[in-house]
Amino acid sequence: MRTLDSSIRVNNFEEVNLGYNRDEAVAEASRCLNCANPRCVLGCPVNIQIPKFIQAIKENKMESAASIIEESNSFPGICGRVCPQEKQCEAMCIKGFRGDAISIGSLERYVADWALENKLNDTTHAISNGKRVAIIGSGPSGLACASVLAFHGCEVTIYEALHKAGGVLAYGIPEFRLPKRILQEEIDKLKKMGVNFVFNTLIGATISFSELKKTNDAIYVATGAGLPKFMGIKNEMAKGVFSANEILTRINLMKSFEHDAKTPIYAYKKCLVVGGGNVAMDAARSIKRMGGEVSIVYRRSLDELPARREEVLHAYEEGIEFNYLVNPLEVEVDGEGHVLGLRVAKMELIDEGGKRKSVREIPDSSYVIPGDMVIMAIGTNANPLIRKNIDLECDDKGLIIVDGTKTSDVAVFAGGDAVTGAATVILAMEAGKKAGLEIGKYLGIMD
Repeated sequence: MRTLDSSIRVNNFEEVNLGYNRDEAVAEASRCLNCANPRCVLGCPVNIQIPKFIQAIKENKMESAASIIEESNSFPGICGRVCPQEKQCEAMCIKGFRGDAISIGSLERYVADWALENKLNDTTHAISNGKRVAIIGSGPSGLACASVLAFHGCEVTIYEALHKAGGVLAYGIPEFRLPKRILQEEIDKLKKMGVNFVFNTLIGATISFSELKKTNDAIYVATGAGLPKFMGIKNEMAKGVFSANEILTRINLMKSFEHDAKTPIYAYKKCLVVGGGNVAMDAARSIKRMGGEVSIVYRRSLDELPARREEVLHAYEEGIEFNYLVNPLEVEVDGEGHVLGLRVAKMELIDEGGKRKSVREIPDSSYVIPGDMVIMAIGTNANPLIRKNIDLECDDKGLIIVDGTKTSDVAVFAGGDAVTGAATVILAMEAGKKAGLEIGKYLGIMD
């Protein structure tokens, strides 16, 4: 896929991937073998009938392709951009075993954007079935659940603690990967289906959980896993140390990259981002666009880096440095508590036969990587407000315990990161879709 030139994109937040045009989409679709036993469908968490929609593209039947995708996935414009297809559907593609797999995600994105441009996303209210469902959290799981239930005529209200819908899609994923106009189109589609959004509302504080149960026939809890993890190393609370969540939220929701921002980002010369996942790449690439040097600090090698290959490639292209096989020991600070850098230890890989190689510290190998800003991007935990505000059975990590998507309360369901811990957008959507179906069965509106 064509991309915005790296010399241009490091100075703005415009989308990096430019998408296929019609000829490119048809040419890529024409590579598909249309297998009798399509393994790619097995690799898709929401079971899109991939060969069918690709065949429609081959035949230049874009409206048909859009309809086939929509049968399984209500948010193809989002999934086509942010799903790790290379680890899911594309990883199962037969073509990939002796060459390049079909670019299924890029084709899905093309169809979604075509449908948007040709206004195929206009949706109307379903006939009401009289059932009311409350959804706590407007992230990918909550949105997917709302789509299923609204389609079947439920009166759905989504309660969101922040001032915008989308959850991690809105506050966590940068504009250059997921333009917010695409997200807003999907949210507007839900509104046309009759879904009601209530913002700035924290369940348990603004509205009690018991009150929500009284006024609804069922509840879906999709609060995500938004509590940032820290390493617990010395001086981690120094001036200039941030979580990736805070940085990305400030940039995405509060426009902190703008010159006159009311919540500006800390002024820095060299930023060190600890972690190797997609969030680390998003934080590093976002900060890079605000000037200065940016370096990734990761305790394993490039082969073990969990981030999407595309994101890593784009980070390299944008001039971000990578420090492999080093692990932070402490944050170096000056006399006033300002960051001076990270003291790290060199690590070595140990092959113990697992999927990911273990690492161990090399004795007497520590040194300092200089920098005046540190971002911790090492994962997240369950939102602690779940235990405090919502009376459901949780495990020792604060994750909601479910059977399928059913919780300890017969009328309450849960899914996404609130159940699994931090995972991918598409897995959260899969959970939301399953919850919508289970709630439908519970309410007696689906067989």
